[in-house]
Amino acid sequence: MKLLSQLRTSTFQLALLYMVVFATSVFLLLAFIYWRTAGFMTAQTDQTIEAEIAGLAEQYRGRGVNGLITIIRERVARDPNAKSIYLLTTDDFLKLAGNIEAWPEGSRSESGWINFTLNESVGWNGPERLARARIFEVQGGLRLLVGRDVDELTNLKRVIETAINWGMGITLALALLGGFLMSRSTTRRIEVINNTSRRIMNGHLSLRIPTRGTDDDFDQLAENLNQMLDRIVYLMEGIRHVSDSIAHDLRTPLTRLRNQLENTLIMVDDDEAREHVGQAVAEADQLLATFNALLRIARLETRGNAADMKEVSLDELVSDACELYEALAEDKEQAFEQSLAKGVMIEGDRDLLFQMISNLIDNAIKYTPEKGRIGIVVRRQGNEAIFEVQDSGIGIPDDEKDQVFQRFYRVGKSRSLPGNGLGLSLVSAVAEIHQGRIVLSDTYPGEESPGLTVTVHMPAFTGARKRIKATQAESSEAAGADTKAPAETSGH
Repeated sequence: MKLLSQLRTSTFQLALLYMVVFATSVFLLLAFIYWRTAGFMTAQTDQTIEAEIAGLAEQYRGRGVNGLITIIRERVARDPNAKSIYLLTTDDFLKLAGNIEAWPEGSRSESGWINFTLNESVGWNGPERLARARIFEVQGGLRLLVGRDVDELTNLKRVIETAINWGMGITLALALLGGFLMSRSTTRRIEVINNTSRRIMNGHLSLRIPTRGTDDDFDQLAENLNQMLDRIVYLMEGIRHVSDSIAHDLRTPLTRLRNQLENTLIMVDDDEAREHVGQAVAEADQLLATFNALLRIARLETRGNAADMKEVSLDELVSDACELYEALAEDKEQAFEQSLAKGVMIEGDRDLLFQMISNLIDNAIKYTPEKGRIGIVVRRQGNEAIFEVQDSGIGIPDDEKDQVFQRFYRVGKSRSLPGNGLGLSLVSAVAEIHQGRIVLSDTYPGEESPGLTVTVHMPAFTGARKRIKATQAESSEAAGADTKAPAETSGH
């Protein structure tokens, strides 16, 4: 599987393209060398034959037919290995001289060249060999064949062809191996960047991408990314300081204002004035709640996985929250049903998880009408722990399900009810810290009041997961030691 993923990488595909271009270039070069080499050797053979023909023609002109027969016999006698092939016959193919007995069969070109095999059919007594010759007619009705044994030349061509084929095969194999090794090296460095980036996105903001000190493209990319992360951390720290300043500068005056209004409420005797002051106190409480929720969401989003992660029993935590809200559901005569599987363990911050669970249950009770139904479910599904809240309330339209996690966003049907639109934003921030995901669906699809089912999927805590976390922690420390980036500082 790892090999397949390696083959799908862009670096391997680029190396494969380079291999094709390189192999094509090598093939064209070797083909040109073969063409020039084989062509040169063939031309040299033809020139030798032409030279012998010229010599025989000169002898024929000076000494006639008898002189031609004599010179052929002399040349045959001087060449016991029969490198040169001669045959002189009459018009009816009766042999007059030469070292073969019969006229060979073979394809003859217009210029008189013929390629044939020296075997028994031409009166050859030795092993079969290849020959090339030229045929022409001599004055007086005689036929003359002059050729050369080209068996060694043919074998040499085969050796060259075999070498070219092996060379091409070795070239392709080495190019493929080189492409794989180059792709593997590049993929490893990219995977280091990807793994570090994923961990940074999961909240380990102190990590930085390691460099090799080679100052190559990857080192420059890593340095730029690390500088960008430093800048992001710096800006996040600035936001935290601004948030702290807002907390000190605005929350305290708001609290004083609320307390003064409450004292005024106690001192005012007029019923109408008391009602107005009471409304002002409620508005102040709403402002403080909104303000505190905003600060809490901002801190959750910036702290990442820096939460106090411990082994938590999800079913016990949900049971405690249900006990807290059960009375509120009874006041609205709602059916409060619980299905909590035992022993569902997760790793997380108990306080944050309780806040998330409470928000979801509170929303379900708030948006479900009287005598409605609330269902709370905890179960284990594979490697995931599932927390689910079902209600029979007004529900959320499908086109708005992705938007309700935005701050201050409220569904049109719920704008008349009290709230600030921050509850699900807080739930989303807590789920993200715990590497969870939230799925919204209708409890009763197709009905006028479809209700809403909020399902939170979180990684279940197991012994194997605990060992993985320990290993990750060790590698995190090692990676942190290799980088020059400053450590992340937490908010106040």
